[in-house]
Amino acid sequence: MVKADTTQLVHDFLGSAQIFASALNDLMEQQLKSVTGKKLTFSQLKLLKMVSRSDTYTVSNVAAFLRVSNAAASRAVDRLVKRGLLNRTEAEDDRRAVHLSLTERGRKLLQSYDSAADQAIEGLFGTLSAEQLKRTASLLDNLSVSIVERENGAEEVCFRCGIHFRDRCLLRQSGNRACHFHLARLNAGTAAGGGGNQRD
Repeated sequence: MVKADTTQLVHDFLGSAQIFASALNDLMEQQLKSVTGKKLTFSQLKLLKMVSRSDTYTVSNVAAFLRVSNAAASRAVDRLVKRGLLNRTEAEDDRRAVHLSLTERGRKLLQSYDSAADQAIEGLFGTLSAEQLKRTASLLDNLSVSIVERENGAEEVCFRCGIHFRDRCLLRQSGNRACHFHLARLNAGTAAGGGGNQRD
């Protein structure tokens, strides 16, 4: 009887988590629409956010991040280049590698979205204490690590945080997931002689 009750509670929890994730995604899409109208999709926003973290990617990296095929990723990049939001150049030593960077227009659009999204999030979560937020985040992080560690291909690049990238990530700390955002930033810091951001 206890086990059956616990199972039902777990299903209720999972339902609540799914509803929350869906509602939050809808909220973020509303903020995007308020800034760009219907000129930018959420997938395109994710790509801009990805490029804002580090500006050297292969098409396969973009595909993994967007969870689409390489061909679809290439088309997504093409569309943003044509709209003046991304710059793209091919690496001289490897044509498969592309150098993506935000244009000034792309940077301003992303800043406008971030401002609108931050305002919406502050209004939504403003009644919660710092301790409540930390405790809930810790619970979700630990459950996520438990789930991901059961998967096959645990060494692959993760990209699970989407546009909500954090320097501190239990998935990366567990040693089972590579984070392209983090590695790209470390590489950029090393190349510049600064050693990169070592926070985990």
